[in-house]
Amino acid sequence: MKRDFLSIIDIDKDELESIIADAKHLKRLKRSGTAHEYLKGKSLAMIFEKASTRTRVSFEVGMTDLGGHALFLNPQDMQLGRGEELRDTARVLARYVDAVMIRAYSHATIEEFARYSTVPVINGLSDRLHPCQVLADIMTLSERFRDLHDLKLAWIGDGNNVCNSWILSSSLTGMEIVVASPKGYQPKDAIIEQARARGSRVSVVTDPADAVRDADILYTDIWVSMGDEQERAERLRALKNYTIDSRLLELASPDALVMHCLPAHRGEEISDEVMEGPQSIVWDQAENRLHAQKALLVRLIAGEMPKTD
Repeated sequence: MKRDFLSIIDIDKDELESIIADAKHLKRLKRSGTAHEYLKGKSLAMIFEKASTRTRVSFEVGMTDLGGHALFLNPQDMQLGRGEELRDTARVLARYVDAVMIRAYSHATIEEFARYSTVPVINGLSDRLHPCQVLADIMTLSERFRDLHDLKLAWIGDGNNVCNSWILSSSLTGMEIVVASPKGYQPKDAIIEQARARGSRVSVVTDPADAVRDADILYTDIWVSMGDEQERAERLRALKNYTIDSRLLELASPDALVMHCLPAHRGEEISDEVMEGPQSIVWDQAENRLHAQKALLVRLIAGEMPKTD
């Protein structure tokens, strides 16, 4: 039976731990130069409605590392761009490839594609969720902490798709999530309610100082996402006091780590000093997109990681 990965809660706690362990194993293999072609002869279709650096490169390199092949598909170069129905494209691609990754403006697009696809579909980003990013982030934290359960993560800024995925992930990790966003930019009530119904510890405040107090991790993302450019001036005004800078970082736990899923607009959501500082683990996050997604691809396409190494 095919599995999709549209949300971080499409996997359970045990499976999350297993995928993270597999990702760490794959990271060791890559760094040692050991071949690991677990998806030899397999193909991944990658549909991008939105531009990408990390998502495209990590999935494409990941499939190459695993012995497979990735195809970059721009909707404007496909019949989708000329009016073919999404369900028809989904049915056809499923006859050609072993999995599909979609980076779309609307989460409904990914859900519809998955409904008609007979091969696994991965959410590479939507307006609602970004589960692949949070999967890599959890791996990054697990490399630093023995247990994530008692950690507190403070999200500072726009309550966007990455924020939503972090909120949902709390039911898997046991982490406390405190979101500091101005009114009008807070995560949707439906996401909070869904998370709390699963046992998540999540709260929303308006003052960043309240959020970061005793926090182990400070996390932020850009204030103006693709598709929101017409709101840029309004967003900059609303979020101007939500920058992670050295002043805000001093209010957190002394050894607090700083995360950003990139791309970063330095001087807006994060200061250059913090981004380049010793408490930043931004580059580890970016690298771990590759390893975590490789583990996910093996799980969805092959079923499990071979235990021959």
